[in-house]
Amino acid sequence: MIRRENITEITYFILLGFSDFPRILEVLFIIFLVVYIMTLTWNLSLLILIRMDSHLHMPMYFFLSNLSFMDISYVTATAPKMLYDFFREQKIITYVDCVIQNFVFSTMGLSESCLMTAMAYDRYAAVCNPLLYSSIMSPALCGRMVLASYVAGLSGSISQLCFMLNFQFCGPNVINHFFCDMPQLLVLSCTDTFSAQLFTALLTMIFGIVNVSIIMISYVYIVISILKITSVKGRSKAFNTCASHLTAVSLFYTSAMFVYLSSSSGGSSSFDRFASVFYTVMIPMLNPLIYSLRNKEIKDALKRLQKKRGYC
Repeated sequence: MIRRENITEITYFILLGFSDFPRILEVLFIIFLVVYIMTLTWNLSLLILIRMDSHLHMPMYFFLSNLSFMDISYVTATAPKMLYDFFREQKIITYVDCVIQNFVFSTMGLSESCLMTAMAYDRYAAVCNPLLYSSIMSPALCGRMVLASYVAGLSGSISQLCFMLNFQFCGPNVINHFFCDMPQLLVLSCTDTFSAQLFTALLTMIFGIVNVSIIMISYVYIVISILKITSVKGRSKAFNTCASHLTAVSLFYTSAMFVYLSSSSGGSSSFDRFASVFYTVMIPMLNPLIYSLRNKEIKDALKRLQKKRGYC
C-alpha cells in the first residue's frame, strides 16, 4: 500500500476464491485442474486438426478454429491463477496483474460474443442460400469478420481499461471472487464510478443485446427456410447444421447474463462464483465437444488422420 496525501492507495488485492469451502478445497482443485487440462487439450486438438486437414478449410471451421483460440486465451486468463491460489495462505494479485487479467478476459469474452454473431451469419448463408454459399462466404469476407470480432473486443476492453486506470482504491482490498472482475472492482473503488457503470451498461447493450438480436433474427430466417424444405432428411440435415452453434450460443449468453445480472451490485455469493466457473472454465471446455461430437466432417478428418499415422 502507498500513502499519498493522507490517502492510502491499494497496490494489491486479495482474491478469496473458494477459501470459504476448506473441506472440499482438494476436490475443487482436482476438478478445476482436470477441466482446465481438458479445455486446453480439446481446443488445441481441434485447432491442429482444422489446420492439418484440407477438407476442413471452410468458413465454418475457420470460425471454429478462432473460437478455440479465444477459448484457450479466455480460460487461461483466469484458471492458472485460480489453481495457483488454491493452497496459498496469501492469495494476492497485484494491481497491475489484476488490470491485465481483466483486460485479457474482457477482450476475449467480447470478441467471442462478436464471433458467435459472425458464425450465425455463416449458418444463415449455408441454410438460406446454399447455392451461393461459397461466393457469399468468401475467404476475404471470413477474414474481415474475424478481424472485426477481435477489433471490436479489443476496442471495448481498451475503453473499459481507460476507466479502470482512473480508479483509486483506498479502502478494503478483498475481492470475494477467484479473478478480477469489473463489478467487484467498481465496488472497491473509492472514486466516483458512475461513468464507468454507465459505460459497462452500454457495453452490455452493444455486445450482449445487439449481438443476441442479430443472432435471433438470423435464426428466424433459418427456421423459415428449414420449414420450406419438403424432405425430412433435408430438414434434419439443415437443423443439424445449426444445432451445435445454437447450443453454444445459448450456453454462452444465458450463463454470462445470469452471472452479471445477479452480481451487478458488486457482491459475489458462493453460488455466483460457481456459476462464474461455468462460463469462464466449463463453456470453453464444452465448445469443442458441442461442435465435434455429431459432426461427420470432423469425424472423417480424424479417421483420415489415423490412416496417415497408420501408414507412417
